[in-house]
Amino acid sequence: MRIVHTTCAGIDVHKRDITVCLITRKTATQRTQEVRTYGTVTKDLLAMRDWLEDHNCQVVAIESTGVYWKPVFNLLEDSFQVLLVNPAHLKHVPGRKTDVKDSEWIAELLEHGLLRGSFIPPREIRDMRDLTRYRRRLVQTRASEVNRLRKVLEDANIKLASVATDVMGVSGRAMLNSLLAGERDPDELAGLSKGRLRRKMPELALALEGRFRPHHARLLARMLAHIDFLDESIAECEAEIDEMCRPFDREIDLVDTVTGVGKRAAQDAIAEIGVDMSRFPSHKHLCSWARICPGNNESAGKRKSGRTGKGNKWLKSILVECAHAAGRSKGTYLSAQYARLARRKGKKRAAVAVGHSILEALYFILRDKVPYQDLGPDHFDQINRAHTIRYHVRRLEGLGLQVQLEEPAAAA
Repeated sequence: MRIVHTTCAGIDVHKRDITVCLITRKTATQRTQEVRTYGTVTKDLLAMRDWLEDHNCQVVAIESTGVYWKPVFNLLEDSFQVLLVNPAHLKHVPGRKTDVKDSEWIAELLEHGLLRGSFIPPREIRDMRDLTRYRRRLVQTRASEVNRLRKVLEDANIKLASVATDVMGVSGRAMLNSLLAGERDPDELAGLSKGRLRRKMPELALALEGRFRPHHARLLARMLAHIDFLDESIAECEAEIDEMCRPFDREIDLVDTVTGVGKRAAQDAIAEIGVDMSRFPSHKHLCSWARICPGNNESAGKRKSGRTGKGNKWLKSILVECAHAAGRSKGTYLSAQYARLARRKGKKRAAVAVGHSILEALYFILRDKVPYQDLGPDHFDQINRAHTIRYHVRRLEGLGLQVQLEEPAAAA
């Protein structure tokens, strides 16, 4: 096989130690191979880096294992060309499985140029990604705590969630604080409602008549304190994210022009894919990397399951949320796409397809630095105009009507 790298190294990563196989070639026939084991503390990793530099190694392949590859990658990315490799691409003939043989196999594949590195964004994008993911976790934790609060209210025979859309809104929070203060009169509690909720005061009075005991008060106080803490943490986290995103304000504003995408979603998306689209040869490669496109599974001329597969779960969840928001918009291309697919395939599959379209748009927006241009709600009717006409004519004729079509007169 063709030799691509004359000097390279393969690293098998574990929690406590790493196994490194260094391959060096002086000629086509003179090949040496050396295997060493190092710890994963910084001192040992620096010693490993010095050893590779002493042998003029330029390319290193690391097997992606949990989060244990990150300390190794952080210390090598500035000195070497580092390929982070999916373990699924490294599987070989079973048997004789040891750490040494794993590192040798990685190095041998790298030597012949048979490994493909995963996409790793620059350090500033990775830092922003850590913070945006943490924000999403905080938001999810807050939603879980609000759900637990609703269960406590249900246990106390208080049906506030059946009348008020947001239990933690201004009106709901005022009622909960009054409950903790000792107020039990449902009419007094309902009188704390504000805005449009005041129209439902009779229903609120009925819903707030319950059996609220001291036990429920203790639980409710703890949950409200936790929610307040989470609100403060989310606000601080968002301020830090805004500061980190300042270098990418232009890109965020451009992504924000896409239907269904807000500022927070734009920040999250850029934190996942970065702003340099030269890493992806085309928009199809980006969608394939995110695993938000149909799977390619064909055998014997038969098309099998087209499931999207496992990819970047964070990016996929962002795109699906934006797709649902775009599907609720009025008079847009994405809402028309969502509606026509939801009728045939269901809302979940429609959301994945619309998310795929959003990601394609993000690729061209970030590559060309241009705002989003909506194709309009009648785009599908225009590209299939003849088919649409034939379909509706057949439908009308099936109802016993005679149809005569005329083109409108051209405007003078």
